[in-house]
Amino acid sequence: MTQHPPHRTTLALLLAGLSTLGPFSIDTYMPSFPAIQASLQATPLQLQQTLSVYLLCFAIMMLFHGSLSDSLGRRPIILGSLIAFILTSFACVFAQDIHTLIMLRGLQGLSAGAGMIVGRAIIRDLYAGAEAQRLMSKITMMFAISPAIAPIIGGWLHIWFGWHSIFVFMALLGLLLLVFSYYYLPETHPRAGRTPFSLQPLAYSYHEVASHPRFLLLAGTIALHFAGFFLYIASAPVFILQTLHLTESQFAYLFIPSITGVMIGAFISGRLAGHVSPTRTVKYAYVLLFSAAFINLAYNVWFTPSWPWAVLPLSLYGMGMSLAMPSITLMAMDIFPQHRGLASSMQGFVQTMLNALVAGLISPMLSFSPVFLAAGMMGFLLLGKLTWSLLSRTQHKTV
Repeated sequence: MTQHPPHRTTLALLLAGLSTLGPFSIDTYMPSFPAIQASLQATPLQLQQTLSVYLLCFAIMMLFHGSLSDSLGRRPIILGSLIAFILTSFACVFAQDIHTLIMLRGLQGLSAGAGMIVGRAIIRDLYAGAEAQRLMSKITMMFAISPAIAPIIGGWLHIWFGWHSIFVFMALLGLLLLVFSYYYLPETHPRAGRTPFSLQPLAYSYHEVASHPRFLLLAGTIALHFAGFFLYIASAPVFILQTLHLTESQFAYLFIPSITGVMIGAFISGRLAGHVSPTRTVKYAYVLLFSAAFINLAYNVWFTPSWPWAVLPLSLYGMGMSLAMPSITLMAMDIFPQHRGLASSMQGFVQTMLNALVAGLISPMLSFSPVFLAAGMMGFLLLGKLTWSLLSRTQHKTV
């Protein structure tokens, strides 16, 4: 495979497409929650476990996607994970009870994260500095479209063909990405730069990354910012159907404004790359984030939530979150230039484990109250600001 970088737009489209498997696996089937619950005679908690178990397995396998790509190359890991995703998605179609569906969703989660994790490593294999930030921002903009359109597609598939068709759609999406990846995805990690896969050195490398204070603070900041946003994604069935009194075909009323904010923030991040320092970019992002969280909390305390007013603060929050994310992600990966895949895995693991906690525990506790949801967003943001402040202090001490 050629080692010359492909056209940036082509690469961005392909990597963004590979990253969509995660959001599509989460958001597409949400409009079918009531139907799946009735069809498989499940409890609401069991249904929520189809998401939390998926995220748990997604997070665990993230620890290995990057390190395996450091040893075997980027391309084989992505192709192999796509094949596994296709098979498990088709298997979900034939689930006869909720326990089988939970198990299959876990297997699906093991394969869905490779494109996102290995894609970050591919970007850093090819580009550095402002150029890497621009490409990361471009991918974030394209990637952000998927959570907006996934529930729309899921809602209409559910209305037309029933909930089983949603998993057929996931399998076909995986197949399409497999074909394009086979023909167009380059191998960016040459054999000379690969590290042999061995458990003892791998364990040492993971310990090195997991015990690095600066890396942990950066990964924690990203994860906590996103958790404030993901809280509403995980709570979407309750928030949309019960709080806003919308229908299964109207999930877009939440997702499109929210994801539009994410795209705008990513676009601004790309425009600022090379002109404004990453640290200052994050400062600008916090202005948006705290403005959004405060407006959201005040609105839900004083008013009865209704569309679109209950959704607009989420759009502003998504803008701030995606403005900060490319800069912080590249800061984290640059700490370990010889183990970018592993560092990307660890950062994704931290974020997804927190997402699993949000989906499995925090969302069920807070989703019944719009005020509690808003307070949860503010709480995660405050924790993210705390980790960022601690990072700044450690930097000042080392200077």
